[in-house]
Amino acid sequence: MVIFFQQVLNGLTVGSVYALVALGLTLVYGILHVPNFSHGALYMIGAYAAFFAVNSLGANYWLAMLAAAAVAAIMGVVSERLVFARLKDAPPMHDMIAAIALLLFFEAAVQAYWGAEFHRLAPPFPQIVRAFSLTAPAQRLLIIAAAFGLMLALHLFLNRTWIGSTIIATAQNRQGAALVGIDPAFVSTLTFAISGAIAGVAAVLFAPINLISPTMGDLVITKAFVIIILGGMGSVGGAILGGLIIGFAESFGAFYISTDYKDIIAFALLILILSLRPQGLFPQGAR
Repeated sequence: MVIFFQQVLNGLTVGSVYALVALGLTLVYGILHVPNFSHGALYMIGAYAAFFAVNSLGANYWLAMLAAAAVAAIMGVVSERLVFARLKDAPPMHDMIAAIALLLFFEAAVQAYWGAEFHRLAPPFPQIVRAFSLTAPAQRLLIIAAAFGLMLALHLFLNRTWIGSTIIATAQNRQGAALVGIDPAFVSTLTFAISGAIAGVAAVLFAPINLISPTMGDLVITKAFVIIILGGMGSVGGAILGGLIIGFAESFGAFYISTDYKDIIAFALLILILSLRPQGLFPQGAR
């Protein structure tokens, strides 16, 4: 039973990070219908921004997290204004190619400055928590608590504020939103900023138990796409549930089957679920 709960903790840890990355991705897709592969680069940039803030500027973990969120949000806005906004009337394939090009550009730029070697961010809470014969690293508990807190904050923002309502309205009907006075360009820019900030926070939460590298966002963004397809393209609730499903599947699959198949499990699950429910779990749109 202890081992079972340990795998539940591992699944919640990884799944909540996946869900955060997928949330930002699904927000952008809900507004622009752009498969933003460069979102993985924002995740990576957030981790490096925190690493620089801690090791070069002497910032503590929480200030580094704020810096990572700000830098990733700015990079998201720059990407939207300089690239995606200019391609709004172009064929959809151009958006996809541009997103992949941005991902490769950001990875090359970071590698040129920091090199290809791995880095690690020191955890703010290295303690081990013990309760009811169970042990858990405090950093993993922080990841779960912070991730779910951020998910709740995003839910309240989208559903209880007028800015969040404009995002939902634009995602549901871009032309209709423009007719009632909502500026779609502003909403797109804001959405990229929010998605970048979420990716930056997710990276800083996960970095103390993972390694930082220029390509760290590649596998994460691939799994985030699996998650938003599982949950229904553009569905916020589906992104959260899909992230947890993938997290639990990887955790239990790695333990009971083999760690060699951990990354394959997500894609096998995608094939299984889409064969039974092609529209995804929650195909209601971005809300």
